[in-house]
Amino acid sequence: MSAPADSLLALKQAHPLVTDRPSLDHPALDVPADQVVTVLQSLRDQAGFDFLVDLTAIDQGEGASPRFTVVYHLFSTTHLSYVRVATACPGGDDATAPSVTGLWPGANWHEREAFDMFGIRFTGHPDLRRILMWEGYPHHPLRKEFPLAGIETTLPDLEVVAETGTKVIAAPMAGGPFVASPGEINLTDAEPRAKDESWNERNEKPE
Repeated sequence: MSAPADSLLALKQAHPLVTDRPSLDHPALDVPADQVVTVLQSLRDQAGFDFLVDLTAIDQGEGASPRFTVVYHLFSTTHLSYVRVATACPGGDDATAPSVTGLWPGANWHEREAFDMFGIRFTGHPDLRRILMWEGYPHHPLRKEFPLAGIETTLPDLEVVAETGTKVIAAPMAGGPFVASPGEINLTDAEPRAKDESWNERNEKPE
């Protein structure tokens, strides 16, 4: 076995409730929520998976049990390999998961985004507040029940309200979706623009 495979085998032997998770690319593990911090620390300190690449979530939809799963993607800068860790969140619609900011400070913004978009509360997070939507926004846009066209919501920004009225579509905002201008084949160099630029044009400051 390779070093990462040996480490993952030793991890599963030390934590019998850790099981393999179906995966088409990298090794993946299902870990109980009450063990996930311990397992992630073992992966970091003993298996060499020292870099938290990403932290996100999956919503299986209303009525599913568990409804939410938090997913961690780790990378080993020593072995140049990845591992995926998933943990089911208790709490149903009011899901919770332990914060891993004590292991990776960079998890701070990842967890705030998962809280903002899915409503998952990360216990032990030092500053759990919204990062994309404004405080007081009543929805979580990546939940399955949130419509793709968005929900009419009052914006707190007085400048925007003055331009658009008291109600706006919360998503997509600023005229999205964003597209490259016709004829621009090289999308790396093309600057995406909103289909509806009217708000920008009305508020463009003269030079």
